[in-house]
Amino acid sequence: MLSYFETRTRIIALVAIGASLGALALRVGGGASVAVFVASAVGLAGLAAMVGEGTEQLGRRLGPHATGVLQSALGNLPEFFIGIFALRAGLLDVVRAALVGSILANTLLVLGLAFVAGGLRHGPQKFGSDQTKMMSTLLVLAVAAIAIPTIATSPGGPAHGHETELSVVVSIVLLVVFAASVPFSLGHGAAAGPPETPTEPERTWPMALAGATLLVAGVGAAVVSDWFIDALKPAMNSLGMSETFAGLVVVAIAGNAVENVVGIQAMLADKADLAISVILNSSLQVALALVPILVLASLIIGGTTLTLVVSPLLVAALALTAVLAALVVIDGESTWLEGLALIGLYAILAASVWWGQPIG
Repeated sequence: MLSYFETRTRIIALVAIGASLGALALRVGGGASVAVFVASAVGLAGLAAMVGEGTEQLGRRLGPHATGVLQSALGNLPEFFIGIFALRAGLLDVVRAALVGSILANTLLVLGLAFVAGGLRHGPQKFGSDQTKMMSTLLVLAVAAIAIPTIATSPGGPAHGHETELSVVVSIVLLVVFAASVPFSLGHGAAAGPPETPTEPERTWPMALAGATLLVAGVGAAVVSDWFIDALKPAMNSLGMSETFAGLVVVAIAGNAVENVVGIQAMLADKADLAISVILNSSLQVALALVPILVLASLIIGGTTLTLVVSPLLVAALALTAVLAALVVIDGESTWLEGLALIGLYAILAASVWWGQPIG
């Protein structure tokens, strides 16, 4: 059955297996924390990419928008595992920054890279504007859901001292909106946008192979995420990085390998609807599902309690991201220059947290 794997998939699988085994060997052999961190990050990215490969195969029977929803949901599994293990390790600032960073990385960096790659190859590309309008609206809601608790619980605010209670209420509302958005996306996405450019036939895996790939890669991602978090704090301390930078940039990018690969490849293949659906759905699912799930889970697993109260800088970063993303996608057309603008904002935001207080 492995004969169904294309050369790209085989390379990804070898990288995932090799890096994961390398991380295990370094852990057992007492290797340097930075080496364990790097190896586990590469292994995690490879496993996330394998999740994306399996999900793409399942989604070929569903159409581009349903594929985007499914791929984004399963593609966020590594971020979920990272969040759980980081909360158990007491790395609250890392988790908050990583969740915000996932939204920023998808909406600015990955979408920007996809626009640049597709724009340079094909020129301006068109996609369904109705679908992107809905996504932009939900992204603004997600920003408000974090901004309001932050403002309301500040000293002198009406909810000061009730950060946990307000975060729980907001999380439940977000999950309700997310549940309603899934059938809406599936029901209204099919008619959005022009037909995509036909490509050469692709080999379709048997359902059993796709399911087995998802199962093995998902379990592997859970295990390697634990190693990744174990090595994170000593590694970041050695490198002199702040918790905010580690979460906002390093952890967020490591957990977004699926969208990095799939979104850019889809734009290069002139499948703009699929690319936009995968990338923006991932941002929305982090904001509307992953964030509230981790908030509620933190009350159950014990240890550090996660709330939706973040720093003013992160609130401002989310607001600017939502506004800029809405401006560049709402017309249903992308260019490489718009992609460069998105990447530029991401670079500025990353630079703004580089000089924070190092871990430890």
